[in-house]
Amino acid sequence: MSLKRNILANYASQIYVTLIGIVILPLYIKYMGAEAYGLVGFFAMLQAWFNLLDMGLTPTMARETARFRGGAMDALSYRRLVRALEGLFLTVALVGGSVMFLAAGYIARSWLQAKQLPINEVKTAVQLMAIIIAMRWMCGLYRGAITGSERLVWLGGYNSFIATLRFIGVLLVLIFIGATPTIFFRYQFCVAVLELAGLLFHAYRLLPIIPQGIKVPWFWTPLKPVLKFSLTIAFTSSVWVLVTQTDKLVLSKLLPLAEYGYFMLAVLVASGVMVISGPVSGAIMPRMAKLEAEGNHAGLMHVYRQATQLVAVIASAASVTVAFCAEPMLRAWTGDKILAQQAAPILILYAIGNGILAVSAFPYYLQYAKGNLRLHLIGNAMFVVLLIPAIIWAASQYGGVGAGYVWLIMNLICFVAWLPLVHRKFAPGLNLKWYFQDVLTIFLAVVIAGYCLNTILPHIDSRGWQISAVMGFGLLLLLSGACASSVVWNRVKWQFRNRPMKQKGFV
Repeated sequence: MSLKRNILANYASQIYVTLIGIVILPLYIKYMGAEAYGLVGFFAMLQAWFNLLDMGLTPTMARETARFRGGAMDALSYRRLVRALEGLFLTVALVGGSVMFLAAGYIARSWLQAKQLPINEVKTAVQLMAIIIAMRWMCGLYRGAITGSERLVWLGGYNSFIATLRFIGVLLVLIFIGATPTIFFRYQFCVAVLELAGLLFHAYRLLPIIPQGIKVPWFWTPLKPVLKFSLTIAFTSSVWVLVTQTDKLVLSKLLPLAEYGYFMLAVLVASGVMVISGPVSGAIMPRMAKLEAEGNHAGLMHVYRQATQLVAVIASAASVTVAFCAEPMLRAWTGDKILAQQAAPILILYAIGNGILAVSAFPYYLQYAKGNLRLHLIGNAMFVVLLIPAIIWAASQYGGVGAGYVWLIMNLICFVAWLPLVHRKFAPGLNLKWYFQDVLTIFLAVVIAGYCLNTILPHIDSRGWQISAVMGFGLLLLLSGACASSVVWNRVKWQFRNRPMKQKGFV
């Protein structure tokens, strides 16, 4: 399979699935109402927390499938491992789903702060969530098998198809059948059944055939050799879930369901900053690891600094655009002035925090290339220890805005205080150049350009004008960041220096 095609298909699918989820949000709120959309946000948060139970098993499935295809194990051993993982996944799905299903009454009555929706409606919606999450959990196993088989083009297309059904198809149901939470989640249940069936069928087509008469019963032994790898990944994944989902869990208890819906909308829109910069970051990791393996430290640093500047340009333009244009952008996007006023302050804080996080992630890529994640694990553990109590206190005192301030401040502290320690260990002498030449110069240019544009641009209530103004604002900030990047300037100079000279008109 073509690696380039797989990478492009993977990125195209990820971006499509994320963007379609963001673009469609105003229509959910329009047809369902803010309180019912709060349930949708709660559902998304529950799915993220359920991933804590993954224990690194999905990437393990992908890795062991790739190892089988590389000849590291025979067909029978591989099928026994698949059966063992299937049993473990099914057990977790049944136990986790059952616990959530049985807790639906408590969640509806005592956890979620519904004001208008009937309690029985909320309870039924939570029960459906439990079943859907359990089925999507099972999908992870078969996605791992398909990924390990490098069928990413098919998987990307199928994920996009399911996302279209999940986000766009449901609108037809909301418009023509009904816009209650129960109807919404019944439709999502049907999509989840289709998703699981398609992945199961395709994964089994890729599994090797075993000789007739040989049975593959479930037993624990095949899992023992892969547990160490799984648990290593599980720790990092668990920390990420704790870092990114604690505020959402706490606020689902504290905020009225309608306000929680506004909060989740703002957080999801702010995540677009990471989506825009994510493909660049993901693409450099294998290249950096390859250069490190070759002993090419200069080449590694060159890629590291170039990619840092590229992400700094993109992340700064996206986050600063949101910071200056949050309310008009939300008003133009949703057509709802109240929603825009409620969500804008939260969106600004999370967008800036995500802009900082996009750049702060780079020292992790350096540690990944060096094959030493010890500092990364220590830093993440410290981050969680500080973040969780701060989020709980700020969210309980100041709601979504308080959580946003904590998210911004914690990412800023990490950027200022922790990153120099990583650079000192893995790239001595780089730190000041990286901060001032590769990051701060770009961010400062974008902030100044944003302030000037915000001062001179007229504020007009027309939705068409607001959409055009935000797009133009973002493009101009992107250009400002690019002009402040030495990588861009060197590229431009190289193009001019190597452009064939035309004699006509110059002699």
